[in-house]
Amino acid sequence: MDILNFKAFAFSGELDLNKLAVTLGISRRYRWEEPMLLNPVTLTPVEESVKEQLMVHLYYFGGIVFVNCSEDVISRFFSEMTKIYDLFRGIQQLRYKDDYALKRGNTGETVITNDYAVMPELDQVFVDIICFVIAKSVALDQIEDKIDTVLDDVEGLIEQLKLGKLRITDEKLAKLAATILTFKYASISYIMVLDKPEVTWDNPEADRLYGTMANLFELSQRFQEIKHKSDTLKDVLEVVTGLSHAERSTRLEWIIIGLIFFEILLSLFWK
Repeated sequence: MDILNFKAFAFSGELDLNKLAVTLGISRRYRWEEPMLLNPVTLTPVEESVKEQLMVHLYYFGGIVFVNCSEDVISRFFSEMTKIYDLFRGIQQLRYKDDYALKRGNTGETVITNDYAVMPELDQVFVDIICFVIAKSVALDQIEDKIDTVLDDVEGLIEQLKLGKLRITDEKLAKLAATILTFKYASISYIMVLDKPEVTWDNPEADRLYGTMANLFELSQRFQEIKHKSDTLKDVLEVVTGLSHAERSTRLEWIIIGLIFFEILLSLFWK
C-alpha cells in the first residue's frame, strides 16, 4: 500500500486506557504516554511485532486516531465502543477532528506538509509519530476553543467593573478558578505538549519527523498561547476575587455598624 490515511478526533475528557483494557479483556497495563493500539474491527490489540494497516490509536488525553479506516469502519467502531465506555457516546457530534496522509515516495525525498507527508518507506515508527502529533493538535483545538469561550465570559466581568459593578458569586469564582487551572494542567500534563515520543531519542529520522511536524502544527507556540491566555485569566480572576472579598468585607462592616447603632438605640429606649 502506497498511502495511509489518518483521521483524528478529540474527546472532551480523559480516556482511561487501563479501565478500557480490562473491559476489552486486555491483560497489559498502559503508561500515561503510551497509546492503546487496536484493530477497529475485532477490538483486539495490535501486537508490536505484527502492526496492521488497519488500526486505531487511543490516547489517555482523549485523542483517538484511525489509520486507513473507512467511515463505515469508524462508525461501527464507535457504535461498539459506546456499549462498553460512556465517553464514546455522542461521537457524531464531535467538533474537533483532523485528517492527514502518509504517502510512499519513489524519489527517496522526504516531504512534510500540514496535510500530508511523503516518506521513502511507510515505517510504523513514522505512523506512530504522525498519530501522536495530530492527536495532540486536535486536543489543543478543543482547549483553545474552551479558553476563548472563558475569555469572552471574563470580558463581561470587565465591562461590569468599568461600570463600577461586580455581580459574581463565590461559586462562580470557584468554577472560574478551576477552569483556568484545568487549561494549564491539560496542556502541560494531560496532553503532554512538551513531551516527545521515546522513539525519537534513539531514531534520528523519527526525531526529525516529530520536530518538523510539531513545528508545522505549532504545538509549542499554541501551548505558549494557551499559557499566556491562562495567565491573563488568572490575573483577572485575582482582581475580581480581591474586589469581591473587599465588597464582602465592606458589607459586613456596615452590618456590624448597623447592629451597634441598633444596640445603642435599644439601650437608650429601655432607660
